Amino acid sequence: MGKKGKKEKKGRGAEKTAAKMEKKVSKRSRKEETLLYNELYVYNTRKDTWTKVDIPSPPPRRCAHQAVVVPQGGGQLWIFGGEFASPDGEQFYHYKDLWVLHLANKTWEQVKAPGGPSGRSGHRMVAWKRHLILFGGFHESARDYIYYNDVYAFNLDTFTWSKLCPSGTGPSPRSGCQMSITPQGGIVVYGGYSKQRVKKDVDHGTQHSDMFLLKPEDGREGKWTWARIHPSGVKPSPRSGFSVAVAPNQQTLLFGGVCDEEEEERLEGDFFNDLHFYDATRNRWFAGQLKGPKSEKRKRRRGKKEDLAGACEPESRGASAPQPLEVVSEVVTEDGTVVTIKQMVAAPGPVGQPQEEDEDGDGAEAAGGPEVGPSPRSHAMLAVKHGLLYLYGGMFEAGDRQITLGDLYCLDLHRMEEWKVLVDVDPETQEWLEETDSDEDSEEAESADGSDEDENSGEEEEEEEPPHSEVATERRRGQHAAQRPAEGRSPAPCGAR
Repeated sequence: MGKKGKKEKKGRGAEKTAAKMEKKVSKRSRKEETLLYNELYVYNTRKDTWTKVDIPSPPPRRCAHQAVVVPQGGGQLWIFGGEFASPDGEQFYHYKDLWVLHLANKTWEQVKAPGGPSGRSGHRMVAWKRHLILFGGFHESARDYIYYNDVYAFNLDTFTWSKLCPSGTGPSPRSGCQMSITPQGGIVVYGGYSKQRVKKDVDHGTQHSDMFLLKPEDGREGKWTWARIHPSGVKPSPRSGFSVAVAPNQQTLLFGGVCDEEEEERLEGDFFNDLHFYDATRNRWFAGQLKGPKSEKRKRRRGKKEDLAGACEPESRGASAPQPLEVVSEVVTEDGTVVTIKQMVAAPGPVGQPQEEDEDGDGAEAAGGPEVGPSPRSHAMLAVKHGLLYLYGGMFEAGDRQITLGDLYCLDLHRMEEWKVLVDVDPETQEWLEETDSDEDSEEAESADGSDEDENSGEEEEEEEPPHSEVATERRRGQHAAQRPAEGRSPAPCGAR
């Protein structure tokens, strides 16, 4: 072959190399973008439909903030704090602003009240009588970070902040904890996450599992006290990023979360999809177990009666304790990758709330196999309406990938039978926070097929690997990329603590 032919082949090889590099850089920059929103969606529980509501002058885009609904003024939605990160990650800061959405006339208003909390994310805020009570959170800068355990109260009548100084020993600084109101008028704080520097450029994270009660002192207005409490029962395993709601019987409901296993340069998490109930009146935890659909229980009872004659031997009667069951589900991504999710589901047993036994005394055991509902995840959104628990979105990890979800489920808290899927996972809208090296390898392998002529055309210029942004080990920040909703579908999830 002449020199001319060799030069032409070498030129084509260089062009392919440049095109592949451009594609890789473009794809990687697209995957590394952090998308934040300030959109407002309303879900109609009767029609099972999402509606995007456009209201002028909303708060700036953010995540990891807190939102509380109160009945004052015909209904108000209050929002405080959170954080902002630009798509390229060059800008990052925490908010300390306070906003209210007037639900009656659908208008946003920024409330400028001095003396409030500093800018932060991952804090918790609840409505207590005619106040908003805020606890904890964290603030991070380019050089350092700080976690808080301070308490603030915002008066909904006078629109003023006050810092509370409770007596007693309270929780250590933390973010992402449970904060809920008890029927007795106290405030429970449970769990959460914090980290501290153990040596230069090395941080150690702590997943808290302690519980505290914050309550006003008798006869002393504005005076509060902390007390450590030790609930009994089936406690949740250590975790953070769980979601909290209040059940119709005033029990606090806890769902999911993640338990991080940290090494110096690596963070892996075990995600959960279990339910727990905390009864503040009895100071006791209960594991939430589903009984299964009634139709299935009837079939099991009929089968049990028919097989009773053959179950008379002592060996067959002495059934062993039910073992946890492994359920495997799959999520197909937009690029065709199949992510397998394995979850261990506890064998049917007593539900979290006291349940009456059915007429045959079968209880939950008659339901047989587990009912698969939401996959393991953290940072899901929970809401209770008319005795139904609604669960939306969240995130989980598959290897080095962080994946946001846009599915929607509901569970009847009175029956506790099974989850109902309202919006299933839509693979076409899934977005990865990061692209793994294995994907790049497979992509390179595909591009190498049928290109032997390029390999023989001479030496190509060596590729320079583009910089790969580090995965933030502070998952509590909630800066995972969110999925854009399709028309008439669910909103994009936002990072939460």
